[in-house]
Amino acid sequence: MTDTTVADTASSVSGSSGGLAYRVLARKYRPKSFAELIGQDALVRTLTNAIHSGRIAQAFMLTGVRGVGKTTTARIIARALNCTGPDGAGGPTVTPCGVCDNCRAIAEDRHVDVMEMDAASHTGVDDIREIIDGVRYAPVSARYKLYIIDEVHMLSKSAFNALLKTLEEPPAHVKFVFATTEIRKVPVTVLSRCQRFDLRRVDAQVLKEHFTRITGLEGAAIEPDAAALIARAADGSVRDGLSLLDQAIALAAGTVTAQQVRDMLGLADRSKVIDLFEAAVSARPAEAMDLLSDLHRVGADPVVILQDLLDLVHNLTRLKVVPDSANDPGLPEAERTRGAALSAKLGMPALTRAWQLLLKGLGEVQAAPVPQQALEMVIVRLSYAADLPTPGDLIRQFQNLQNGGGQGGQGSGPAPRGPGGGPVAVAASPVRAVAQAQPSPQPSPQPVQTVAVAVADEERVAMPRDFRTLVQIFAEKREGALYGHLTGSVHLVRLEPGRLELRLTTLAPATLPNRVGQLLTEWTGQRWVVIVSDAPGEPTLIQQEQAAQKRALEEAEAHPVVRAVLDAFPGAKITDVRDLKAAVEAEPQVADDGENPDLMVMQQDDGVYYPLDDEGDF
Repeated sequence: MTDTTVADTASSVSGSSGGLAYRVLARKYRPKSFAELIGQDALVRTLTNAIHSGRIAQAFMLTGVRGVGKTTTARIIARALNCTGPDGAGGPTVTPCGVCDNCRAIAEDRHVDVMEMDAASHTGVDDIREIIDGVRYAPVSARYKLYIIDEVHMLSKSAFNALLKTLEEPPAHVKFVFATTEIRKVPVTVLSRCQRFDLRRVDAQVLKEHFTRITGLEGAAIEPDAAALIARAADGSVRDGLSLLDQAIALAAGTVTAQQVRDMLGLADRSKVIDLFEAAVSARPAEAMDLLSDLHRVGADPVVILQDLLDLVHNLTRLKVVPDSANDPGLPEAERTRGAALSAKLGMPALTRAWQLLLKGLGEVQAAPVPQQALEMVIVRLSYAADLPTPGDLIRQFQNLQNGGGQGGQGSGPAPRGPGGGPVAVAASPVRAVAQAQPSPQPSPQPVQTVAVAVADEERVAMPRDFRTLVQIFAEKREGALYGHLTGSVHLVRLEPGRLELRLTTLAPATLPNRVGQLLTEWTGQRWVVIVSDAPGEPTLIQQEQAAQKRALEEAEAHPVVRAVLDAFPGAKITDVRDLKAAVEAEPQVADDGENPDLMVMQQDDGVYYPLDDEGDF
């Protein structure tokens, strides 16, 4: 903080002591120079070098979320370009003196050559015409005439168009500074004429130090955890954080404590959030309900509680994957001390399952008529899901039952039980089938010998071996309509090189034969004849795929282990059978043990899918 800011702070007294209106912290501690800007190192470095080298652009576009310093930066640019120094002989500088007439007038928003316009309330072309008329005249007392337009994206299309020519070739004494939170709404024709700066969100640790320093200047004190809570709630916005700090200082009337900030923001105690999560993942729903009731009594918002739980799961997962992240200064103290033990206790399958359940529950809580009830249901679901066996354990149990001579798994052993002692309702359990259920081979058309064509044009294709290959050519050539008709609206009667015989359904257009023959002749370099026949022909390609999928499902369901799974979990059903060998060939990075069993996905009515690893676990 510079001496100028401290002096400005000392002069800004409360109404009771000095008769002046109270100035909120966001205005009282607004930066006056580039050195006071926090969290915008790239912008400061670029503008500093530009001013030192004299490479000052004619227009600047400042974009970023609310409260990161866009308007403040625009005013600092105005002071830096027009500062004359204490002796009145200085030039553009990155350290405005703050005492010359230009600096003082700009700081007090009364300089005649620095015009600030709010585009949210001045959106029309008439407002821009006033600017266009004014740029022709030289500055009255400053070095540059600056036009600062805030929320520039609110200008109308006509206003933008009227500004384009002046923005591209302004007089040497004119500079434009635009600020916006919606950069995508600004026309590219305007962006191309500006030097763009993206102001980033300020890091939470930087905000924490900034708020602690300002609290000391205000003659108050703040606990480190309280400053961290305010910095986290600010979400990268300095202005939002200062507004919260202002409120917290007024609430505390002395030392700002973490508990006071939690009560003010409706936050839950971090240690109690950890207790709640630990009770839920340890299958202790009664204890979790008591903790939820305590949080509800102190006014914690259900949505905020769920967001804190998601943040906790994310931090625990990072601790498990990257143990060194425990040294991150931004990690809450409660998670740093208890997180390592809790992360080691929980496996990655449990953390992944908890994340998905909480993430799904967040939408339910936000949409529920009574959010507290929805939150309780999410915690109950998490508690019961914590006691479920993993898919890998289920497979091993059913394999043991089958090897022990059980009757398809029926009555051979106790079903998994939940925390309450009742049978577990599996909400989401994908199971990998042990046996390989390969789809039956597709009915093949009459064999046709492949004919190699001498290709003069590199875009020519080889003669198709069968009808499926022929149809695939239309997909590769992006003939989507014809590809759709050939797969579902025609029956193959006969295929041989240069000759295709089809039976058309009522859905196929009458022009299909001519168009197919024309394109095949063009692509293969050999004349093709397409004949319409009344013979029954083969089933359509779509019908063949549906029949093969049906047979694969029936074969999978008939396997003894799969049958045992279906009997043990009433209501479960096989939704898909996939060939893992083809999947491995398509994605070589997928690990495989060489057997390539098919993947059978099980789903309940309200189920959620989870990925399996190589051992059959989540």
